[in-house]
Amino acid sequence: MPLPRDNMFFGFAPKLTAEQREYVDSIFDRQLTIVNAKAGTGKTTLAVAAAKLIGKPLLYVFNPTEERRMGYRPGTQEEKESSYVQPLVDALLAIDENPTQAIAGQSTSKYGSSAWVTAKSHVFARGTNIRGMTVIIDEAQNFTRSDLRKVLTRIHDDCTVILIGHTGQCDLVGSKSGFADYIEHFRDKPYAHVCQLTVNFRGRLATDADAIEREGGQ
Repeated sequence: MPLPRDNMFFGFAPKLTAEQREYVDSIFDRQLTIVNAKAGTGKTTLAVAAAKLIGKPLLYVFNPTEERRMGYRPGTQEEKESSYVQPLVDALLAIDENPTQAIAGQSTSKYGSSAWVTAKSHVFARGTNIRGMTVIIDEAQNFTRSDLRKVLTRIHDDCTVILIGHTGQCDLVGSKSGFADYIEHFRDKPYAHVCQLTVNFRGRLATDADAIEREGGQ
C-alpha cells in the first residue's frame, strides 16, 4: 500500500527496511498482522505509529507475567502496571506523542479529552466486546494459548489487530506460550499476515547480547 506522504513513517531514520515496510503495509492492508521480531527492531513503535495514522482508538494489551513472582506490590493499579506499559510510553515518545495526554487514565487526567490510547491487562477481556479499535497485543510470547484466545475471541471484524512477540524470548514460568501456536493457526488465513523483523537498531551490544542461547533453551 502506498503510504501517504508527510507522515511519521517518512521521518524514520534510517528509512524503513524492506522487513519494516512489509510489516507496516500489512497493518494497513490486513485485519490481523502477526510479527515475530527480536528486541530493538521497532515492532512496537511502528505499530503505534500505524495506529495513530489509522485513526481508531488504540487498545494496548499486555500480560503482567511477573506479578505471581513478585507477590503483592503496593500502589494504585496504574502504578502496578506502569512497567508493563513502558514499551507503549517509549513508542508514543518516539512518534512525538505525549503519553500523559495520549493514554487514558494517566495521572494528568485533565488531558482525558485528547486521550486515544487505553492500556489494559488481558485480564479485563473476559465478557467484553472490542469494536472499532486498533488492538496491539504486545509481548505475545508471554501469553498462554488460553490468554490469547480470551482476547482474540472478544474482537470484532471492524478492528485492526497487531500481535507482537518473539518466540525466542518467553518469560512465562510453568506455562507454555501460545504465540507460536497462533502464528501457525493464522498463517494461511486470507485476512492475516505473518512477518518477521530481524535487525536490532539498538546497536552491536544489544544485537550480540540477544545472540546468546537463552537459559533452559528458551
